[in-house]
Amino acid sequence: MDRLTLLLLRLRHRLDRHDRDDRGDVPGWVLVVVMTAGLCAALYGIAKDQLSAMLTTALDQVK
Repeated sequence: MDRLTLLLLRLRHRLDRHDRDDRGDVPGWVLVVVMTAGLCAALYGIAKDQLSAMLTTALDQVK
């Protein structure tokens, strides 16, 4: 094999290994979940009446 092919294979191997190395990132996932829950709670607090009206209208149309 030529040098360029070997270099590309090594880079590919490092990228593949890096993609699978996400074990142990619990604080990052916890932060994502907490921020998503906070965002949903904030949106619900702001648009509670509109969301309730939309749900009622959708359920009435199904009947």
